[in-house]
Amino acid sequence: MDKFVPDIYQKSIFSINYEALKNAGIKCLLFDLDNTIAPVNINEPDKKCKDLFEDLKDMGFKIIIISNNSKSRVAPFKNILNVDAAHSSRKPLKTKYLRILKIYDFKDTEVAAIGDQLITDVFGANRMGFTSVFVNQISNNEAFSTKINRKIEKIIMKKLIKKGLFTIGEYYE
Repeated sequence: MDKFVPDIYQKSIFSINYEALKNAGIKCLLFDLDNTIAPVNINEPDKKCKDLFEDLKDMGFKIIIISNNSKSRVAPFKNILNVDAAHSSRKPLKTKYLRILKIYDFKDTEVAAIGDQLITDVFGANRMGFTSVFVNQISNNEAFSTKINRKIEKIIMKKLIKKGLFTIGEYYE
């Protein structure tokens, strides 16, 4: 169950203490797309998101969108935000994560993965030794496969709560 416990839990990508991540040696931020950066039914980032990503790049972070979604879904965000992206990532499998480490020459301790799902984002990050950052989902509008994951996630969440390993709404860094 420990592999499903996030290192950091915040309300959204806008409430994360990125300065603390930088001070902890994080150089690369892997952002999930759907319901982390934007709702599933929105096809491009809003101004608030654009401003955040510009600030993060100014801080020196390498930003990569890592999504299980298709290239056509990820491309507008990649292009508008002017960041790199990995589509069809098959998280929580390690393949794309390992490729990112190799291409960009990062150590696992220099990467933080940010997302709204325990099963794909947190579990994938924890398996890799990355700093895992869990955020609340932006919208309840989701793809069918994500709805299935959410049912499984609910069972995992109940177990984490029962063991005192996680509490919904109790944010921490």
